[in-house]
Amino acid sequence: MLTDQEHRQVADAIKAAEEKTSGEIYCVVCRQSDPYFMAAAFVLSCAALVIGTLSAWVLYWLWIDIGTATFTTALFCAWLLAIILIWQFPALRLRFVTKAVRYRRSHAQAVQQFLAHNIHATPERTGVLVFVSLAERYAEVVADSGISERVGQENWNSVVAIIIDGAAKGRLADALTTAAQDIGAHLARHFPASSTDRNELPDRVVEM
Repeated sequence: MLTDQEHRQVADAIKAAEEKTSGEIYCVVCRQSDPYFMAAAFVLSCAALVIGTLSAWVLYWLWIDIGTATFTTALFCAWLLAIILIWQFPALRLRFVTKAVRYRRSHAQAVQQFLAHNIHATPERTGVLVFVSLAERYAEVVADSGISERVGQENWNSVVAIIIDGAAKGRLADALTTAAQDIGAHLARHFPASSTDRNELPDRVVEM
């Protein structure tokens, strides 16, 4: 997703941002937050049920009798073919999943990564996660309680907009660099650096 040079670029931006604040910035880039097989299969199954019911009534109104066994077999084969397609071609699954479901799964993954990397474990609760899920075109800034009490959500919304726009244009590394700079500026105003600060989280981008 990112070249070695781009990894260094973002890591350097995070390091430079943290030199001005006691806060910690961590970045995770994910190809896709969830397999979505079950969600897509559920939608396809509901569609098969609705289409099958409507088709049965249409055939009934037109006085067309193809036989119960033939009709149910055809319906089952169509459903099975759809399931096999989303099993063999995972990229198709997102087409059958609503934006709300994609965003909920991505948010859940962001929270999971926030906890998995111990971003919540800084002494002053000043850890920030920058999370990007590319398949869903989703980005989120998850700030620990020490930061969220002082920095409003509207500040993170502007950072998220920068990341999403940059990812859409194929300039993810530049967007993450700008995001690190902006987050660092917000943190520096409320949590300035001190002589006792130490780097508690690695300055790097984790790819999943």
